[in-house]
Amino acid sequence: MTRGEIYRTKERIAERGDKPGFYVVVSRCFIAANDDVSTVICAPVYGDVLGLNSEVILGLDEGLPRTCAIRCDFLMLMFKRKLTRFVSTLPQAKILELNRALAYALELGELTTRGYVR
Repeated sequence: MTRGEIYRTKERIAERGDKPGFYVVVSRCFIAANDDVSTVICAPVYGDVLGLNSEVILGLDEGLPRTCAIRCDFLMLMFKRKLTRFVSTLPQAKILELNRALAYALELGELTTRGYVR
């Protein structure tokens, strides 16, 4: 598991209306890849695109069934064991969009093109 990977849950998630869903791992790679750490921070993927600065639009190119959006305003701590079905890994351009959306959602300031907070 690594940052930027998309997973689908098999289990129903109460915060998602008791439905399974898609999630993007946003924890740093050290945490995501570490087998001694049982949880990661994820951003949920929603079917509705609201046009928020805290969203990243995804679709068929990223392995999802339709156009949807990562919502960085609703980060969740998830057990790795609940992320059961690997879908795909975000391309670098989408990782940069994700970094910007996370910075916006968390009010971290402006990001440079390298993805670091100033």
